[in-house]
Amino acid sequence: MFSITSCFEDLDDNLVITGDVKDFIWKGMNYFYIYGNDVPNLRNETFGISGLANRYDTTQEYEEFLSGFSSPEELFDALVFDAGNTDRFSTIFPDLFQAIDLFNGTSETNGMRRLFGFQINGNGPFYVRVGLVLNGSNADLAGVERNMIISGVDGTAFTSENAQSLLSQSSMTLNFADYNDNGTEDTSDDSVTPNGQTATVTREVFTDNPVHRTEVITTNGETIGYIMYNSFRDNFETELNNAFAQLQAANVEHLVLDLRYNGGGAIVTAARLATMISGESPNQVFSKAFFGPNRLEQNRDFNFDNTISSGAAVNTLNFEKVYVLTTGASASASELIINSLRPYIDVVQIGDITTGKTTINTLVFDSPDFSTQQVTNAHTYAMLPLIGDSTNKDEELVPPTGLVPDIILEETFVNLGTLGDPNEPLLARAIMEITNADRFTHPNPSNSNNLLPLKLTTNTESLIDGYMYIK
Repeated sequence: MFSITSCFEDLDDNLVITGDVKDFIWKGMNYFYIYGNDVPNLRNETFGISGLANRYDTTQEYEEFLSGFSSPEELFDALVFDAGNTDRFSTIFPDLFQAIDLFNGTSETNGMRRLFGFQINGNGPFYVRVGLVLNGSNADLAGVERNMIISGVDGTAFTSENAQSLLSQSSMTLNFADYNDNGTEDTSDDSVTPNGQTATVTREVFTDNPVHRTEVITTNGETIGYIMYNSFRDNFETELNNAFAQLQAANVEHLVLDLRYNGGGAIVTAARLATMISGESPNQVFSKAFFGPNRLEQNRDFNFDNTISSGAAVNTLNFEKVYVLTTGASASASELIINSLRPYIDVVQIGDITTGKTTINTLVFDSPDFSTQQVTNAHTYAMLPLIGDSTNKDEELVPPTGLVPDIILEETFVNLGTLGDPNEPLLARAIMEITNADRFTHPNPSNSNNLLPLKLTTNTESLIDGYMYIK
């Protein structure tokens, strides 16, 4: 669905013009929204109109209601139920083409993701540690790496108040520093010292491969496969399948799946990844979807899938146990993998409590049936409302408070480690569990503060973090 050429092949001459973008917003929310019965102004009986069944119908009362809102965004916000609490994940896009790009992993970015702010012992100067750099991005090519500490930008030192704005610039020179723990676990004697090193990074249009790292680790007589996977996107399923082929060829005996920064994605891709891990039959239910009040008859099952989107057969490890690394940024489809695999195989979760999102979104367009066919040329709005809940085969939901790890271990500002390195704290803990070796030496410092993820307001790549969707 999220391909410009296939979605809008009739863009020039077969588009349908509707009268008002606000009409599209109300009817789309009425038809799809999971909380439709909880919003009085969205109920079918309110205006005598029912979403798709009366796609272009209107009444005087309905038109007066729409005219009371000064913008499409104002109307959309008024139709979201308990925004920020019950519904944290419905959103609207003024530019549907930007939305499509985001779901394909394309955005304007310098490549630095998961930036963590911290102050030693909660006071003093403010610093930022780099959590993730996208492979092949501008920042990667400039030499920026995970675990580096940034003390400021363009010679201006960070404070907790200015860090977001400084790091949101289109082009900037990063000023780096060194962290010294003085050889102790106690952070009270730690220090950060500017080292004079710099790197200039620039935002550019970039498409990220979510298969961030694949490693084969041999230790204590065990062969362990490691995959860091950052988004469930079907346009990169071939790359994911190839990573599993690499692990197959290495005859790995165990798998560590790193989803610590994976905010979700497509349910169908999650089902295919689950098949790659477990080898379950496509006759088996991976997940059940339960939709909103106007779509109850469309409730459906998602089965395990032995082919990827290209039609190629999945490469499967046929494992009965998997180790999954998580943080508070692990959301939606990442949580679905854990919840939906557990009825079939042993899933050992290591890290921090996940986001707690079990709901499903879909991208809704202004067309006769809200699909990508015959989209209006009267505006470019699209919506991404919550449309349903996703459970495992036993109809168990991911708790809204998140999935609690079997082994709790938080990332801290003291040392993030190198992703895929056996000594990186979360991976080291998984290896310890696999090998039964008493070699884990990365406890959480007793008095360290948790990392503080920076929410960069101009980073468009953050707009779909936490979403699980049906195309």
